[in-house]
Amino acid sequence: MDDICVETSKCVADSRGKLYPIEFGELRFKPKRIFLVYDVPAGITRGEHAHYTTKQLLYCVKGKIKVTLETIKDDPVSYTLTQGDSVFVDKLIWDSQTFLTGDDILMVIASTEYNKDDYILDKGKFKGMNV
Repeated sequence: MDDICVETSKCVADSRGKLYPIEFGELRFKPKRIFLVYDVPAGITRGEHAHYTTKQLLYCVKGKIKVTLETIKDDPVSYTLTQGDSVFVDKLIWDSQTFLTGDDILMVIASTEYNKDDYILDKGKFKGMNV
């Protein structure tokens, strides 16, 4: 997972507030879907799956979120995202997100429309894949 890194978005701030632009042309994929995850109690973990084809950008809009990524062959690596931070999740990466403050907002930009058949929900099956 050498190509995984947390990126901090450029923040434009003035007396009216803050603006964090996301340029779709700078993403590693063409976005097809965006969704938000929020109102998650502190300490709860979500995600816990991988995708056969979907690539995602996980973007912390607010709060503090621990993102754990794991390949089929490598041990898990965790990153803590704070406001404006993002991490790219490629296909066939097991990922989970632990919401740390109870006031967190995670925005996910995905390369595909929702398809339940794209999800790998069994970690044992995931780790046993030959790719």
